[in-house]
Amino acid sequence: MSDLPQTPNDLGRVHIVGIGGSGMSGLAQLLLDKNVTVSGSDIRDSDRVTALRAQGANIYLGHDPMHLLTPDGPVQTVVDTPDIPDDNPEILAAKEQGIPVISRSQALAIVMSDHKVIGIAGTHGKTTTSSMLTIALQRCGADPSYAIGSEVNDLGGNAHIGAGEFFVVEADESDGAFLLMDPTAVVVTNVEPDHLNHWGDYGKLLSAFDDYVDLVAANDGFAVIFGDKTDSAALAGRARSRGLDVVTYGHEPSSDYRIDVVDNPGGCYVFDVIHGELKLGPVSLSVPGHHNALNATAAVAVSHKLGLPVEKVLAGLRSFTGTRRRLELKGEVAGIRVLDDYAHHPTEVEATLRAAREFAEGARLVVAFQPYRYYRTEMFAEEFGQALGLADDVVVMEVFDPSSEPVPGAGGEVVANKIPLDSTRVIFEPSWGPVAGHIADRAKSGDIVLTVGAEEMALLGPEILAELQRREAEGVTS
Repeated sequence: MSDLPQTPNDLGRVHIVGIGGSGMSGLAQLLLDKNVTVSGSDIRDSDRVTALRAQGANIYLGHDPMHLLTPDGPVQTVVDTPDIPDDNPEILAAKEQGIPVISRSQALAIVMSDHKVIGIAGTHGKTTTSSMLTIALQRCGADPSYAIGSEVNDLGGNAHIGAGEFFVVEADESDGAFLLMDPTAVVVTNVEPDHLNHWGDYGKLLSAFDDYVDLVAANDGFAVIFGDKTDSAALAGRARSRGLDVVTYGHEPSSDYRIDVVDNPGGCYVFDVIHGELKLGPVSLSVPGHHNALNATAAVAVSHKLGLPVEKVLAGLRSFTGTRRRLELKGEVAGIRVLDDYAHHPTEVEATLRAAREFAEGARLVVAFQPYRYYRTEMFAEEFGQALGLADDVVVMEVFDPSSEPVPGAGGEVVANKIPLDSTRVIFEPSWGPVAGHIADRAKSGDIVLTVGAEEMALLGPEILAELQRREAEGVTS
């Protein structure tokens, strides 16, 4: 960081390539909150782009070197991400002109430099845990800053600079970005093989999580780590052996913050958190799923370690209504509810379908699933199939991977063939267009329809609803 600007104002006029993405739009919001002049470009318009324009960002559609000459003057810093191709004309032009090009992670580290950072990392649950902790801190009057991977219903966005000392950040392990932080506290929600296209092998990813937890040492901070699974529990053990302040959470009797479930009406869990002889609770959630009980417990543990009032923390968790693309209700037609979820790892798919089952309370579950990344599909085809077997009917789409060439034997059809359901209940559909019709053919009044996969899948729910509306208007029944 020594060769980088030290404060947001040192960045000068900032141009963000791919500004409409969830992470980049959040960074743009934070820079605007810091009174930095922001411009950017993206391939399409969106609600995020519209919102940023309304706050003064100058945003172009398409990519062109001329965008580096904004109405406010020449760009002084360009922000890039690994998702942007190396031959992007704006990135190439910036390098040719000697304009500094930095990563989103580097820019975010600069924005956070004058706060007490709380990093939330892990293979699953980062977004919801970050959101829950932010809401809890707000309820305690801490007014935190935050940068979260998805829009939060209760916050009206995914990034903001607050007046308080804390900064809650969803810490991304996919490309090592989480190692650029300077945290006071870190959370590890779990550790499983993923993003091996970057890390190469699982051992390197595990070592990176060790390095991430070690970051708190510089600030005499602490780590909160999920203790129920082998690899995260081992991570906690290694960190303790190095003298770090570590607490664990989960169901295990040895957990420092142990969950004691009381009830789960409609899949929304009510539970106590037991810390030594102290009972913290009851925690009552408005979002379904056992995995969300774990996410909330991590937020309780962090808040308790910070000395925040438990009653206000629990009130904040009760008020939390979810985030975009986490079992997000898109609409209802003819008694068929359509939900959408970002799950793209088999553990996430299983947790999402189990939560949907509990939420549905006996209704049938019809799922459209698009695998994300060929390497992940190749690694986990069997596991994806088993997880999707929790549904009643499944339409599997072709793999979405805009940055890689197809891998033989790692397509969507392989996943479809691994689903342990009768063949009449599983379809592989390689084309996007027919999917809404396939789902409408299978869904009946009272059913839950669930679209599952990476960001592109957010577009499918509205198409399914439109098809259901068309059939209802024409009197067509499945």
